[in-house]
Amino acid sequence: MDITVALGGGGAKGNSHIGVLRRLEKEGYEIRSIAGTSFGGLVAILYASGRTPDEIEEIFSSTDQTNLYGRDRNDGPSLLGLSGVRKLMTELLGSKTFDDVRIPCAVTAVDITSGKEVIISEGNLVDGVYSTIALPGIFPPHRLNDWELMDGGVLNPVPVSVARILSPDLPIIAVVLNDPLDNPVRTYTFPLPASFPRQIVERITRTNFAQAYDVFMRAVDLSSRAVAHYRLEADAPDVIIRPDVHHIELLDKVDVHEIALLGEAAFETALPEIKRVTSWPNRMKRKLAKALK
Repeated sequence: MDITVALGGGGAKGNSHIGVLRRLEKEGYEIRSIAGTSFGGLVAILYASGRTPDEIEEIFSSTDQTNLYGRDRNDGPSLLGLSGVRKLMTELLGSKTFDDVRIPCAVTAVDITSGKEVIISEGNLVDGVYSTIALPGIFPPHRLNDWELMDGGVLNPVPVSVARILSPDLPIIAVVLNDPLDNPVRTYTFPLPASFPRQIVERITRTNFAQAYDVFMRAVDLSSRAVAHYRLEADAPDVIIRPDVHHIELLDKVDVHEIALLGEAAFETALPEIKRVTSWPNRMKRKLAKALK
């Protein structure tokens, strides 16, 4: 039962991707290619490079989440940096390239100069990670070739179209982390290091800057939901898995194991539909439709 997978963006919510991948493997599905955006792109690259879901969970669980977002001297304009992420990715991926992955993999980014989506499927894997996770304004853009790249979720929150390019003949399982359009919009707190004293945190959260950040993030949330909704309608994955991670903010410090379990629970809900679209009759319909094109 061969499939391809599209993993959506969502920051800390993306730990739920681990549970989905683990359950797909346990049910006997062969993931023949994988596409990802933002945190989904990070998980996709680690998985394609040979890490198992259990290994990815262990990596994220053992990482000190409070030290990931320090700034480096050469970071561009952004609220936070990626110094800790860079150190971790260098340890995990080193100089590996997309030629070294065990299954076809691609991640998405957006060039802020041309305004166009960029699909990254060659070159160094670490460049793919830095490009796809560069949240606009939050993390610095990543310069690659002639591009100035930011998070692919700006234009393609769930890269179904990219998964279809990688494996045009296979059913696409899309993991969506955006809230549905009709969900209430939550409030956002300004991300601060966990080491900050509580009194300082409370004072900062009452400032105009923190309140402006809340308004900005709500607007980003709404636009991301809308883009995801319309892209999913247009790109039409065969199955949508939507983990219940809507209470989690992008940069929350989370229990990775608990979030991965939310992915497993969502997979169980979607399993009947996955079995239907990967059944023998539907596989034959897919092959027939292709032959008649």
